[in-house]
Amino acid sequence: MKKNKLFNKIQALSITAMVVAALTSCSNEPDGENLYTATGKTITEYLQEDPDLSSFLKIMEKVEMDKSLAAYGQFTCFAPSNAGIAAYIDVLYNDEHAPMPHNGMTSNTLEALLERDSLCNDIAKYHLSSGIHNIVDMSGEGTTINTMLGYPMSTSIDSVGRTTLNSVSHIISADNEAVNGVFHKVDSVIARDTRLLPDVLHSLDGYSIFYQALMKTGLCDSVLKKDKGKTFDVKDKTDTTGDVLYSPTECKIRYTIFAESDEVMASAGIHSFDDLVEYANSKYGNAADWYHYLNEKGLEVNTGTTDEDFKLRNNALNMFVAYHILYAGMSKDQLVFEKRSNNKWNYNVNQCGGEPYDYYETMLPNTLLKIWEPQPGTTLYINRWKLNNTLTNEVGTRGSNDMHPMQIAGGVRGGVRIDQTLNKAAHNGYIHAINSMLIYDSNVPNGVLHERLRFEATTFLVEFINNGFRYNTMAEMSAMNGGGSGARIAFPVDYFDNVYCYNGEQTKVRYNVNGDYRAYQANAFQGWGQYDVAIKFPHVPTGTYELRLFYSPMDHGGFMQFYLGTSTNVQEMQVLGLPLDVRVPGRDERIGWTDASEEDDLGIASDKALRNRGYMRAPYSFRGHPDTQDEGTTGAGNCRTDGTITLRKLFDPMLFKQSEDYWFRFKNMISDDSELKWQLDFIELVPVDIINNDQYEEDWM
Repeated sequence: MKKNKLFNKIQALSITAMVVAALTSCSNEPDGENLYTATGKTITEYLQEDPDLSSFLKIMEKVEMDKSLAAYGQFTCFAPSNAGIAAYIDVLYNDEHAPMPHNGMTSNTLEALLERDSLCNDIAKYHLSSGIHNIVDMSGEGTTINTMLGYPMSTSIDSVGRTTLNSVSHIISADNEAVNGVFHKVDSVIARDTRLLPDVLHSLDGYSIFYQALMKTGLCDSVLKKDKGKTFDVKDKTDTTGDVLYSPTECKIRYTIFAESDEVMASAGIHSFDDLVEYANSKYGNAADWYHYLNEKGLEVNTGTTDEDFKLRNNALNMFVAYHILYAGMSKDQLVFEKRSNNKWNYNVNQCGGEPYDYYETMLPNTLLKIWEPQPGTTLYINRWKLNNTLTNEVGTRGSNDMHPMQIAGGVRGGVRIDQTLNKAAHNGYIHAINSMLIYDSNVPNGVLHERLRFEATTFLVEFINNGFRYNTMAEMSAMNGGGSGARIAFPVDYFDNVYCYNGEQTKVRYNVNGDYRAYQANAFQGWGQYDVAIKFPHVPTGTYELRLFYSPMDHGGFMQFYLGTSTNVQEMQVLGLPLDVRVPGRDERIGWTDASEEDDLGIASDKALRNRGYMRAPYSFRGHPDTQDEGTTGAGNCRTDGTITLRKLFDPMLFKQSEDYWFRFKNMISDDSELKWQLDFIELVPVDIINNDQYEEDWM
């Protein structure tokens, strides 16, 4: 049969194949004999030849970063002029809030700065990024660039059209191509904010009521951490190919705060801190009716108004503020997973017409909020709710508009809009303005979150976000790895709070960075070895859910048993069905995958047959592989129809309580093979009434 053309019609945008160049491994100390494969300058040579960059060159030489920029790799360098360096030295020397007088400098001279290794290291690495960032990518609404210091910088366009970095430094000579990257000259040092979130919030005009609430509740103390306070190490950093992989040695902690301005609060009748207390009590006073965590923990809502009351986690004001804070610190352009090319939406990261969204846990214990971008590259909303979301009344589409009317959640129809006017960075996170009051009311767990919940590992394991790894490309990782392999990151087994390895480094913990993978967001959390690992799931509203695990059948996949428990205690874990052998091909009769586009009913009957055997096709909303595509289309095929098979493994419905932790355990069942992989790309938790809806079917997205 010919392929059914309906798939071509419902594919919103085609995907351009991503081409990943192999990078040659080298040392940071080049020998000069076979360094270059093309004529031209290195970034270091640019610095050496411009006398107006001599101060920055000396800083780079001090910390030996000039050697990296004379070697292979792909780097972006933002080099400040001598005048910019001199002005920054004055700022450092005269800083009244410095942790030590004059930041430890004996004078306001370059020579005194060069005596301070830590200051030079901060300046050098904050002006370098692995990967290529051309000025066109910083246009429009701007973007966020991860620096080699591990702290992001933001870009924007100022009122006279200049490309601006962190709102203070301007590019004055752009896109100077080097054999190992691109070089931009800037007019001043790109200063990063060393203040923590409470101090940054206090410095903002027009946020006095929210700031007072943050202080009164004591939640200001909960957002003071900067890192985990330890150094990490991996003994075995090798890939399956024998290549040495990059491995992080530190782990940063960051947060995102969504804040209503005094003006937004005034529009809700709130003109003072006391008004906000009254508002919180009215909205959260009966929260036990829908916030299952409270009843399951035997707690009642506290509506007291003393300083002692405000610090209780079950106090209404405390609950209000806590729901505004995420454990992941993100710039506005990182709140949902997306990639942009020339500041335009780009489907190279596997989207096939789906609308970007993600779920995040908040500081209100065990609660989620949803961030949704209905039109890619446009406005972001919190807790936007459309009735019957993830259900459809039409074959092969997300359903007709009349079955998805916009609903009110948190007292707001259409969701709380994240304002474009504030994207404020702090040393340990970001503050974003919102245009209406954000609350966790009954319609959030019962409406917004009562849908197919798809959780991507690099979102709910927040260390990926907080340390800048979620968006890394192979080229960027190779640069961070001294020109070596950029395919994966080797993580220490104790790097993630919500990952537990029962047998230490016998479990290899790895991450496939963004690339040409059959994966939801073009990346995958995985590992191998004699693995025995448990991962804590995000908390969901109390209910009965079907658990689904996405995976790709592959000959180097693992043979593993799964377990689920409310702690990492293996004695208290429940076995989940029979072991999964990922090596079994999808077309094997035990699974029975078929190409739905070859079937007259578009795969409806074979969907049911697959489900009866405990499997589902992968979602239509992302691609399979760029070498496979539907007839008559350009770019990559989708994960429902193309020959590069991906699946979802189904587990029997289970009760999940909001107050409980749930740990999902993978255990290697083959003791004589340490190369077979485990993988966690995404999971789905689907309320059983969504699956068993007698009016609509679950959509394919």
